[in-house]
This record gives sequence, C-alpha cells and structure tokens, in this order.
Amino acid sequence: MFLKIEKAHVFAPEDLGIKDVLICNDRIIQIADQIGFTWDSSEFKVLDGHGKILVPGFIDQHVHIIGGGGEDGFASLIREVQMTDCVKYGVTSVVGLLGTDANAKSVSALVAKAKALREQGMSAWCLTGSYAYPSVNLTGSVAHDVAFIDEVIGVKIAISDHRSSNVSKEELARLATQVRTAGLLAKKAGIVHMHTGRGKKGYKDVLAIVDETDIPITTFRPTHVANAYEDAITFANKGGYIDFTSGNETAKTAHLMKDAMSRAPLDRITLSSDSNGSFPKWNDRLEIVGMGIGKMETLYDTVRHLIVHEHVSVSDAISPITKTVATGLLLYPRKGSVACGSDADLVLLNETDYSIDSVIALGKVMMENKVLQAKNYYDYDGELKN
Repeated sequence: MFLKIEKAHVFAPEDLGIKDVLICNDRIIQIADQIGFTWDSSEFKVLDGHGKILVPGFIDQHVHIIGGGGEDGFASLIREVQMTDCVKYGVTSVVGLLGTDANAKSVSALVAKAKALREQGMSAWCLTGSYAYPSVNLTGSVAHDVAFIDEVIGVKIAISDHRSSNVSKEELARLATQVRTAGLLAKKAGIVHMHTGRGKKGYKDVLAIVDETDIPITTFRPTHVANAYEDAITFANKGGYIDFTSGNETAKTAHLMKDAMSRAPLDRITLSSDSNGSFPKWNDRLEIVGMGIGKMETLYDTVRHLIVHEHVSVSDAISPITKTVATGLLLYPRKGSVACGSDADLVLLNETDYSIDSVIALGKVMMENKVLQAKNYYDYDGELKN
C-alpha cells in the first residue's frame, strides 16, 4: 500500500519547508519537493497537504494504559485506554506503566494491553514495576523483564512521595544498575522512570547517586517536573532528561516549559500526559479530599499553547513529544522523525489554528479531516468492530 502526502509544510521536527512525502506500507520512503509517483488506485492514496503542517506522530511516555487510580477505594480505579483515545489526539506511540496500585493492576495486564494496542495499529511499550519497592515484575526479576519481554523497556518507581516505599539511595542505585545492564543486553533504553512527588527529598538522592557513582544520569527519568522544579533544572543541566506532565492546566504547563527551555537544554526536556492516571488532591494531613483524571488530549494542547501563546517555534514546541523523547527511549530515528526509513507515524495540523486534522500510524490513516477512520476492537457499547 502506498500513501502520498502532497505539499505539506514538514517539520521533521526541523523545518524542511514544503514537501511531498511518500509512504510504502509502514515506512517513509521518499521526501522531495515533488514526487511524481503513481500506482494502482486500489493500493494508492493521496492526502492533500496544502495549508497543513506535517509533524512526527506524538510519543506519550507516561500513560496508564490499563488505568491508574485506587487512592480512594476500588471505585476510584480508572478504566483502560482505548486505541482511539490516543490516535485522535495525535499520539501514535505510548509507554504504559503502573502507578500507586499494583494489587488490582498488574504487570502482566500491562504487557497484555501493550500487545493489544500494537495489534490495533499503534506502537506501544511499557515499564515493569510500580510506585512500590521491591518492584513488582512478571518474570521474577526486573532485569529479566527488561531483557526478555519485548515490550518492557525499563522500570517505574516512586520517590519523594508519601505513597512511595521510601526507597533508599543504595536501593535506587542497585535498581538502576540492574535495569541499565539488562537494557544493554536487550538493546533497550533500560531506564528508571521515577514518579517524583512533592516530598521533602526532591531529587536529593538521585543527584547524589549521579555524583557518587558511575551510573549515567540518563538512566534516571524523573517525571512531574513541576513538583520539584528547581531540582529538575539542576538535573537537566547535568545532562539528565526531565519529563513535564501536561496536567489539566495546560497553559500553566506550557508557560513553565518555556521557562525551562530558557534555563536548560531543549534536548533534555520531554512532555507526557499521565493519561488515565489519577490526580488525587490531598489536605495538609495527607488525607484525600478530591480526585482528578489525566487526559490524553492535554499532551498536544500543551504543545499548542507553546506555539500559539508562548510563541515557541513549531520545531522546538514539538520536540519534547517527538525527537527528544524518541532519542531518550532509543527509538530515534525510527520514531520521532519525518525522514526516509522512519516509521510512517505522522500528524497533519491545520496551518491556521494548529488543530489536528489527520493522523497516520505505521502508514495507516487513523483519522482523516478530523474524522476517525480506525476503530477499537470493541466499541464502548460492546459491539465488535466492522
């Protein structure tokens, strides 16, 4: 199957100008000022890119694909992500993870969901572990999970949070070493993705590990940057990746991201949604007093705020959810790039308002002219796909 996108303004994320892009099956095979390619109409589709911006498909590296929650009882557990929840907001690749709860939710269910999303045309990976330490896993060993389960690329843990296991500096260093060496074996990122709360320690332990050991700073991936912002800036300037959470106040997140872009290297700043995770509200006694939910649409909405209201260039604004995150996960240039040989994960934006028009995942048109073309295996009403 061939797909040609004609005369779109391509940001790869670098500005390539107006180009035609030719796709064969799931890969980009040509980018040029004009491509005079034709084929049998039954196996050839053309998308009009006039007045549109073409960017890489978005990568969301912090998604509760089987749902998070659980801080306010079993009723507070959140539902799974559906494939269409992702693609309609431009997300073509996800990394799934567990959160506070690893009792009702499990690593096996997480891996199964990643496989299910792959079967429905997306790209998906996941992390073993949860907030807790010792880390829950599938094979009996976090290192074995990373080494031998295709979808698993690292481990999740929580630090500086009252829901964490208060992991010691030494335990965190040992976990990082295990995951990193397993990643070397499996040619994966082998990362420690750290939920970082508003606790007293902040980044103190992880910064000490970086200073006192030979573990590369890029092994550690702190997220929820706003919770310990100044520590995060220090961490990024030492060469580490920091991950903003878009949250439900995307304008504020975009404003903080712009500040970070002026104080830390752009190629160390990423953004994720925490979609289908819980946003609990706590009082001064750490008693739960309310609950919110992370939403997939906030990922690109934050980027759009960066472009429209914070006047960040398209190239710089999309990098945290394309090239930078792909590089950090050892997926670039297969992911996060509009280039020959890259996966055909693409998003067409309207040039006038930067709204999402069409989405392509692995060469398949998932949404066209704002209308979903892809269907989940089951719709919400329980009907089978056509």
